[in-house]
Amino acid sequence: MSFRALRVLTIAAVLICAGAMPALLAAQEAPAAKGSSEGVPSRWDIFAGYSYLAPHGTVNVPQSNGTVATASYDAVNLGGLFSGAYFFNRVVGAQLEFGVHQWGTENPNGISNIGTEGNDDGFLTLAGGLIFRFTTGNITPFIHGLAGTADVNGPYFNPNRWGPALTAGGGMDYETPWFGHHFAIRIFQADYEYMHVNFGPGVNGGRANIDAARLSAGFVFHAGSIAPPTPVTLACTANPSAVFPGEPITISAAAGNLIPQENVVYSWSGTGVTGNAETATVATEPLAPGSYSVSGTVKEGKKGKEGLKPWESAQCSASFTVKEFEPPTVSCSANPSTISPGETSTITCQGVSPQNRPLTYTYSASVGSITGNGTTAEYSSAGAPSGVVEITGTVNDDKSHSASGNTTVTVEAPPPPPGPSPEQVRLEARLALHSVFFPTAQPRADHPEGGLVESQQQTLTTLATDFKSYIAIKPDAHLILTGHADSRGSDDYNQALTQRRVDRVKQYLVEQGVPASSIDTRAVGKEQELTTDQVRGLVEQNPDLTAEQKESTLKRISVIVLAQNRRVDITLSTTGQQSVQLYPFNAADSMTLLEEKAPAPRKKAAPKGK
Repeated sequence: MSFRALRVLTIAAVLICAGAMPALLAAQEAPAAKGSSEGVPSRWDIFAGYSYLAPHGTVNVPQSNGTVATASYDAVNLGGLFSGAYFFNRVVGAQLEFGVHQWGTENPNGISNIGTEGNDDGFLTLAGGLIFRFTTGNITPFIHGLAGTADVNGPYFNPNRWGPALTAGGGMDYETPWFGHHFAIRIFQADYEYMHVNFGPGVNGGRANIDAARLSAGFVFHAGSIAPPTPVTLACTANPSAVFPGEPITISAAAGNLIPQENVVYSWSGTGVTGNAETATVATEPLAPGSYSVSGTVKEGKKGKEGLKPWESAQCSASFTVKEFEPPTVSCSANPSTISPGETSTITCQGVSPQNRPLTYTYSASVGSITGNGTTAEYSSAGAPSGVVEITGTVNDDKSHSASGNTTVTVEAPPPPPGPSPEQVRLEARLALHSVFFPTAQPRADHPEGGLVESQQQTLTTLATDFKSYIAIKPDAHLILTGHADSRGSDDYNQALTQRRVDRVKQYLVEQGVPASSIDTRAVGKEQELTTDQVRGLVEQNPDLTAEQKESTLKRISVIVLAQNRRVDITLSTTGQQSVQLYPFNAADSMTLLEEKAPAPRKKAAPKGK
């Protein structure tokens, strides 16, 4: 390859790298993925590789015969290039470079070239300067400009001389995944070098102005890393995130990775939002039910004469919901839920308004009564039948919305009265009540203590004995005495006569030890008289009479009817048991009881009794 072609290629590579700088600089702004080393530039780049140098230049060498010989430099195929670069940031760094090249050929015209084979003379370069790189992905183009010195061999075996040297060029590194993040391949490095050396006066002296094109390739070792600047972050939250119309919402912004020395500006946008700081408010009263979003922005920068010039910003958004206005709800419970008749139960109703509106309470019950106008009320079962009672609690808010809750209270049936004791049953069975019969017109008004024949006294004595035992078990028991008379006599007379009869029976029982308070009396006069048919039936049912006696008795039915109605019936209050109305035909004094005429008075005649 000619020097001209090599120089054109070198200049083109440099121009390509310089022309790609804007796009590559833009690529620097994209940070690497979190946790990944891809795209994170290294702090140190150490290069070592093969280098090909194509010098272009001559040296005019004075000769001893007074002539001037011209010597030229040939391309050097064997060379090495070594460099180290320290980067201040992702792009700019300082570079130190060392190059060594050897050569040796014969001049075609027989004049010895500047070096000869086997001679270690050559080009040594040492330079430093700035380097600019533009890492994007695993490709890193770069350009650099260096200034330094070059040790160039002298003509015709003259000692080497040092002179100034300038280098400009660029290249491209490829970071292959085969070698990992710490190694890269320098695909090419193309440089233009200018070297000036003054070999001095005299024979073999002279000056050399050398233009050289240099191509290199090799390996790059990366050390350290330059972390990209942490971007500003912004997170937004809405509190609360769901409201009813008219309830306020606060939007809060939390910015991260801010630089304390910089100025920060917040801005907000969205329906109904106001604020220019870390917090903003949303007025929801005019908003219809639905979902809404608020956007926030934070900008960080320096304040100059023209105001804030932000160089980094972040955005966030927060959502909130405006809910449809909801009616209240209520739940009710009863404690206790089961009560006995007449007892009370506490009713508790708990109302909830989603909008926290004030609530009022009312109560109703299907039976019984309930009072209260707060969260609790009292139910009374007084007068309520047994069974399930429906209780309803209603809440109303100030927006005319209402809700009802239900609960139940069970009113138990009253327990059945305790059954009679065995002794009570025995006594009630022994209380064979028999009606007490009186003779005609007995007892008389002037002799009220009379009228009880011996057989009837025995009946009452037996009754008194059993009843006294009975009221020891049933203190509330009573004997109810009902007095009757036959159809003869006036209403007034018979009324007074029946009263004397019940009074006489009561007196006798009291004399036998029965408490007077346990005896009730009723005089019915001529009312409730037994008819002839009723008496005939009683005779026919009388177990104490034979068939012949029944037939004989019924022949005197009119007399029997009168005697059957001259009696006092006895009823037991606790059972309703009534005395047997069978006439005592077998009693020794039955004829006295059947006598239609009243017995003669002891001292003076008495009106004929009935």
